Amino acid sequence: MKTYKEKLESGLINYDLSLLGDKNDLLFMDIETTGFAARSSVLYMTGCVYFENDEPVLVQYFAQKPEEEKEVLTAFLALCREKKVLIHYNGNNFDIPYLKHKCSYYGFNEPFSEMDGVDIYKRIMPYRHILGVENLKQKTMEKYLGIDREDAYNGGELINIYREYVTAFVLAEKSAGLDNVSVPAQYNMLESYRELLLLHNADDMKGMLGLLSLLSIADITLRPFKVSKVSTKKVTEPTGAVHQYLMIKLLFSSSIPKKISISRKGCHLTAGGTVGELEINMFSGELKYFYGNYKEYYYLPEEDMALHKSVAGYVSPDHRTQATASNCYTRKEGLFLPQWDLLFEPVFKSSYEDDGLYFELTEEFKKNPSDFARYARHILDMISHSKNKKLF
Repeated sequence: MKTYKEKLESGLINYDLSLLGDKNDLLFMDIETTGFAARSSVLYMTGCVYFENDEPVLVQYFAQKPEEEKEVLTAFLALCREKKVLIHYNGNNFDIPYLKHKCSYYGFNEPFSEMDGVDIYKRIMPYRHILGVENLKQKTMEKYLGIDREDAYNGGELINIYREYVTAFVLAEKSAGLDNVSVPAQYNMLESYRELLLLHNADDMKGMLGLLSLLSIADITLRPFKVSKVSTKKVTEPTGAVHQYLMIKLLFSSSIPKKISISRKGCHLTAGGTVGELEINMFSGELKYFYGNYKEYYYLPEEDMALHKSVAGYVSPDHRTQATASNCYTRKEGLFLPQWDLLFEPVFKSSYEDDGLYFELTEEFKKNPSDFARYARHILDMISHSKNKKLF
């Protein structure tokens, strides 16, 4: 087994690592294998990034031939046992199960269950509709953020390159001996093969560090934020129709690496850097408040409203009927904000069958900053959900 180690530029990381844990406890990893099935393939490299003297360091454990797989795994596991947080990209689906199988095969105790795990892919997957990308493959996301790679190969293509490397290495080994491998001219591709393999893994690791900034998308709903300003605006269309909007400016705890813009159910979010703004379409007009205990109410058709029987007893029976669930309401004129849960009460609707829920924008509400922050969180949660998720 060969070990390769190099210092990396700290500028590769544009994310507050303290949100993941103590920097010295973090370990980034990516593995290279000759196939997807652990029982029938070889683990030929593990790439890791950790911090040494506050600087990121890349270490790669490389099997020069399949028989060195156990050494690669042993070295990697030793490093894992020094750390507390394991960070990867889609490792929950491949890397971790693969490594656990290899640990079982060699009779090693796996350390992964004792570590906190951060799968960048899994963290950003619920927000794919916000990112607007065709898929969440690592190279796709690197392209999305403008991260350049020297490596031009994918993992599948490198399997054949590794096999060519092993063939050349074994021949060179036989020719020159184990202690001092002197590669004959006909095997001069050996070093080129190794450089291609190491480069691919190194670019994966560097790319992963760059993709950390994508966690800021998830942080929109997972981390605290501040409401910096609240205002309203009116927009008059050429037809004369007037729309009123609530504008909420936000300050996020993480910097979003690329501007995002998304609209859903009358609400719009724009965000970039640490600043965001919510634009919420308000309803101006008349809505209805429905009483739950309709059996205790009369409905007054002429007034189009319900009154409690203790109050409506004076009304002539000719002008009242027993209220039902669908007509047991009182009407209210005002300015209303949408909500997708029973967040603020009283709750208003346009009709009994309507799923849309509203609450009134009262003067009391306007004076309560914590209510605006709570409402902004509610809107962010709604916008961030997958479009296919039912909200009612």
